[in-house]
Amino acid sequence: MARAWSGSRLAAILHFHYTRMPLIILTLHSLVRWAVLAGLGLGLFRAYRGWLGGWSFTPFDDTVRHTAATVAHVQLVLGYALYFVSPLVASFHLRDAAHGPTTLFFGLQHVAAMTTAIVVLTAGSALAKRQTTNQAKFRTMALWFTAALLLILVAIPWPFSPWASRPYFRP
Repeated sequence: MARAWSGSRLAAILHFHYTRMPLIILTLHSLVRWAVLAGLGLGLFRAYRGWLGGWSFTPFDDTVRHTAATVAHVQLVLGYALYFVSPLVASFHLRDAAHGPTTLFFGLQHVAAMTTAIVVLTAGSALAKRQTTNQAKFRTMALWFTAALLLILVAIPWPFSPWASRPYFRP
């Protein structure tokens, strides 16, 4: 027999959904950001070293390429989850955006730039995988990962950002 939902149990679930879940997602999103940057940094190091140094594209290079893209996808999913439960974004209306640069940044610019960056990263990863020579794989990975990293660096709400200042880590 199914157990009936009591009002207090439903209230507890809703309370968790609206208070704790955004904080958990925000903490994970803040933490995974560093994994994305580290993965891209390692990927770019290996790509430029291989491209400019004439190295062979090893299985480790392929793993770095794939892992960097996968971690970025996890970060994007966390970002979308945060976008849909965030009270800051819930108050976003494009017609009012001129009055609040932080709301405009998180409601539109951050999500658009990060989505674009992950699309660029994914395209670069897929194109690098399909190249036939070592040099072409490294060059493709280097150029596309660089473009993605630049977009990501611009769209992160750094503590010194003029659009939306946030700490390096949000516990």
